[in-house]
Amino acid sequence: MGGLDFHTPSADGHGPSFSGTLLTGVFAGFAGTILCLAYNIIYRDDTGFLPSAIINVSSLIFAVNLLFVFIGLLYFVCLRWLPKGDIVFEALFVLVTIALLMATSGVHRSDDAVVNHEFKGLLSGIIVILGLCSVAMPVLFHNKGFREHVI
Repeated sequence: MGGLDFHTPSADGHGPSFSGTLLTGVFAGFAGTILCLAYNIIYRDDTGFLPSAIINVSSLIFAVNLLFVFIGLLYFVCLRWLPKGDIVFEALFVLVTIALLMATSGVHRSDDAVVNHEFKGLLSGIIVILGLCSVAMPVLFHNKGFREHVI
């Protein structure tokens, strides 16, 4: 049958598998979720920042994992159809992370300057963690041990 085989490498044997890139994204999302939850707890404990209407345990678990499913799909697209897809993917997520960090400076969460500052600190930390997890995906995907034992 013609068409795209999502489970094995491309016909030349060097391309990515759809399931491999997707599962790498899921794994990176799981790791990112754990790291973000730990950062959330530590940051709130250290600063005393209490508002949790936007960033909370439920939103982190749901949003981060859903986001990384889409990032895994994007990684597959980069590898499959772009020359030097790994480099393009990593550069893209470095730029996205930097852009989001810059956009964080304009976030206005509260009229209270302290709460606003603390929210920006929490959000910035989460952005950095997720950016690092995204950029680490190509390293994981090409790691033989990861591919054999995790995926």
